[in-house]
Amino acid sequence: MWDRRLFLKSTGLALFSFGLGPDFLHRAAAAASAPASVRRRTLVTIFQRGAMDGLAAVPSTDAGALAKLRPRLAMGAARAAGSGAGAPIDLGVGFALHPALAELEPLFRARELAIVHAIGSPDATRSHFDAQDYMETGTPGRKGTESGWLNRVCGELGHDATPFRAVAMTSALPRSLYGREPAVAIARLEEFRVRMPGGASAAALAGKGFEALYEQTTAELLADTGKETFDAVKLLSEAELARYRPANGARYPQSPLGESLRQIAQLVKAGVGLEVAFAESGGWDTHVQQGAAQGSFARRADDLARAIAAFWTDLGERRNDVVLMTMTEFGRTVRENGSGGTDHGHGSCLFVLGTGVDGGKVHGKFPDLAKGELHEGRDLPVTTDFRAVFTEVARGHLGVPEGAVLFPGWSGASLPLLRRG
Repeated sequence: MWDRRLFLKSTGLALFSFGLGPDFLHRAAAAASAPASVRRRTLVTIFQRGAMDGLAAVPSTDAGALAKLRPRLAMGAARAAGSGAGAPIDLGVGFALHPALAELEPLFRARELAIVHAIGSPDATRSHFDAQDYMETGTPGRKGTESGWLNRVCGELGHDATPFRAVAMTSALPRSLYGREPAVAIARLEEFRVRMPGGASAAALAGKGFEALYEQTTAELLADTGKETFDAVKLLSEAELARYRPANGARYPQSPLGESLRQIAQLVKAGVGLEVAFAESGGWDTHVQQGAAQGSFARRADDLARAIAAFWTDLGERRNDVVLMTMTEFGRTVRENGSGGTDHGHGSCLFVLGTGVDGGKVHGKFPDLAKGELHEGRDLPVTTDFRAVFTEVARGHLGVPEGAVLFPGWSGASLPLLRRG
């Protein structure tokens, strides 16, 4: 089903190597002895850019204090599953789900979905740019870190990689994947082109085949690797991409996130050696008219939940190989603003999904809002450092060694989210 030719002229893909074209090819040589189908454990990350309101996504069922602070945004008492619409869904653990996240409820009930609340960065910046940079590099408060935390994870995996070890479904490589380890940014699999230094591309050499591209590399590369080293690279043919249909009746939303997760599912099932995948969800900066059960937040939440649920359904038996984790740069203010929205805050929440996840729980220490346990008197405090969760999924799911330094300058403990044994 998957063509093992070195290069298919009909293929479309964009390879971002930041000037490391030959180096990327050198590294690809390490995969020459890989089997025809490489089955790896995969970590899928979704960055919710704009700062998701964790108190709207997963409110406490003791919502009296929040209702006073958010007279237009609070949705009232949580409801039992299946007992109506327009109110938060009671999860039975002291917390509820926003009704637009209803597609995640069955995953929580199945104990495959865990929630971590009051999580974030110890650095209290309210700058989207800085906060995203700190989270993606894994070095809060420190600018100029050269590598991203996901790239460092790849460097610690300890086995040969295919060129598709780390893939971002984005038009440009995200900060998380900057670094010495090869990473690929793919806006759409159907438009995949191998780009070489100097701007040459597959399209520019149409009809000349892979050998023409290969001849543009250095004599050293030719001598060191030989074109047979690319036998491990499985590029997806245009025909197979067009024929792909999600399994098990999965229905992805027609949105950038839905499309990204659909293509990640393809790569997981194709056996191309995918171990780290990155996707984005935008539009979470809800300063104005955030809405309660309906509105801008609800629309983003609905897309997120439906995309994740479809992805999980589509994976089928490959769910055992995958953990999915969301992240966002910071949360929103506890009190609503004068425009019916919320401003930049501090703590938020995230979701971790997997068959080996200690799910059906809300992890972390949640403050008492009624007693005013707020950061700077206005925000949900951060009681769990995001690095505690990132370390847990890297070690517990991908098998990064305990002694590996994933987050320079941090020596905290991981948050136990994965079931052992």
